[in-house]
Amino acid sequence: MNLILFGAPGAGKGTQSELLIKRKDMTQISTGDLFRAAIKGKTELGQQAQAFMDKGQLVPDSIVIGMVEEVLAKGVKNFILDGFPRTVAQAQALDELLNKMHLTIGKAIFLEVPMEILMDRLTGRRVCKNCGAVYHIVSKPTTKEGVCDNCGGEVIQRNDDKAEVIGTRLKAYEEFTSPLKDFYKKAGKFTAVDGNRETENVYNEIEKIIS
Repeated sequence: MNLILFGAPGAGKGTQSELLIKRKDMTQISTGDLFRAAIKGKTELGQQAQAFMDKGQLVPDSIVIGMVEEVLAKGVKNFILDGFPRTVAQAQALDELLNKMHLTIGKAIFLEVPMEILMDRLTGRRVCKNCGAVYHIVSKPTTKEGVCDNCGGEVIQRNDDKAEVIGTRLKAYEEFTSPLKDFYKKAGKFTAVDGNRETENVYNEIEKIIS
């Protein structure tokens, strides 16, 4: 089954994607990764995307869809779309692309987590400046405060994990996902999963949905 996995920052989308990749042999298609790879590889679409990003502008849907099409054209099966679509217009364009390629989305799964929980998860996150290891002041603290267990590097709170920034990110997420929920409900593909539970419990529910 091909999935779209939605979740606000901190909802656990990345964790669940990793488990699906390992246990179900699924392939993650992340638009963020596609951008980075296309820009690094200096592909035609990558250079077009870079031109918009350099001006501080949003990359047009046509370029994003083009990148997704390039990946799907390689014969990817059992994929998870992560970070896309972000708007109803993108969802409609995705449907057109999938129809053209004789592919379909089985389920659009939304990981639902209360706003206050998301704030706690994200504001408590700490990252090693050196190796990128991720910690949490409550659920996964470093052995020695401010020092990475892996490499001994400095562990910091990133600017985008500060409360005022996170509040803005979560509001933006809510704004663009609400219409998408209605879109996939009408298509009969919407499923909400309670993401405020132990990782394995969340995974088990997702596994039942896709089985």
